Amino acid sequence: MNFGERLEMLTNEHEKLITRKNEPIYGNGVYERYKYPILTGEHAPLYWRYDLDEQTNPYLMERFGIHAAFNSGAIKWGDKYVLVVRVEAADRKSFFAVAESPNGVDNFRFWERPITMPEWGEPATNVYDMRLTRHEDGWIYGLFCVERKDHDLEADLSAATAACGIARTKDLVTWERLPDLKSRSQQRNVCLHPEFVDGKYALYTRPQDGFIDAGSGGGIGWALIDDITCAEVKEEKIINARHYHTITEVKNGEGPHPIKTDKGWLHLAHGVRGCASGLRYVLYMYMTSLEDPTKVIAQPAGFFIAPDGEEYIGDVMNVTFANGWIADEDGKVFIYYASSDTRMHVATSTIDRLVDYCMNTEPDGLRTGLTVERLNRLIEKNLKK
Repeated sequence: MNFGERLEMLTNEHEKLITRKNEPIYGNGVYERYKYPILTGEHAPLYWRYDLDEQTNPYLMERFGIHAAFNSGAIKWGDKYVLVVRVEAADRKSFFAVAESPNGVDNFRFWERPITMPEWGEPATNVYDMRLTRHEDGWIYGLFCVERKDHDLEADLSAATAACGIARTKDLVTWERLPDLKSRSQQRNVCLHPEFVDGKYALYTRPQDGFIDAGSGGGIGWALIDDITCAEVKEEKIINARHYHTITEVKNGEGPHPIKTDKGWLHLAHGVRGCASGLRYVLYMYMTSLEDPTKVIAQPAGFFIAPDGEEYIGDVMNVTFANGWIADEDGKVFIYYASSDTRMHVATSTIDRLVDYCMNTEPDGLRTGLTVERLNRLIEKNLKK
């Protein structure tokens, strides 16, 4: 196959992948999953991965490997469904890139260039997992993890430190980098609330003793910030704690910013537990009060979305993770989640269904006896019909 034939083949296959129609899979009534992933490394433009000049690349080899596309922030941009994607190159470095779809479930295409994120302070080794918030102050904020080598443990090449990077934009192209969040603990998982609270910016945090391990920290925290351009966590309280022998035993963290409804704030979060094969990440939901966003008013027992089928397989097995969702004006909700640190998926629901799920699904009683009681109540109710 000559250069021209190979280029034609690559172009046709890529276009076929991009334009593939996605199909809903109807399951538990809470949401619909979809048949195909919406973004993978293969969705990256050919001109990112290949030198398309026959003189310098006569064999049309891939020159820049794109390994994965996952953990995407999400925002409605005009009539488009837009994701700020964590793209991982073959060299293991992640960067941000924007992909958009006309309908939110398929035909996602990357914008021409990745985001060139300005540096702040010591240059980061890696950045990833941006949570997007269109704040009432008029800016769109991106909060993301900034990973650096832990120079206190120079001999350990796996030792790292994590901080929350903060940037803002008006167009998703040009970003103003603000100073990293100051905090007494490491922060890998921070999200900005979309409204002022008591005249201050509000953050959902996850204090950690170490880069990976929550240690004595963990739980979803809440902190009020006076000035987002010089953000510092001075006081922090846990509003959604971890519990033994639950989906949040090892750690938990806020996903995207919550959705405001007339019944309360809808939250999507991830929980982590240990098992024989390692750490298992699942998604769960809870609701907080409109009057007091730190007060949990509902939390269904167990997971909301867990890995299913091929979602179990990837770079980091047995993981579902979400840091982006979009609520349309008609009440439809697009939940963007990644599987196994490899690819992006979508599930769809509605605000009414998600509120019903949260408010009318019983909470975890935290012991087997109460779980069986909960099941028997449902059985008795149905047998009486």
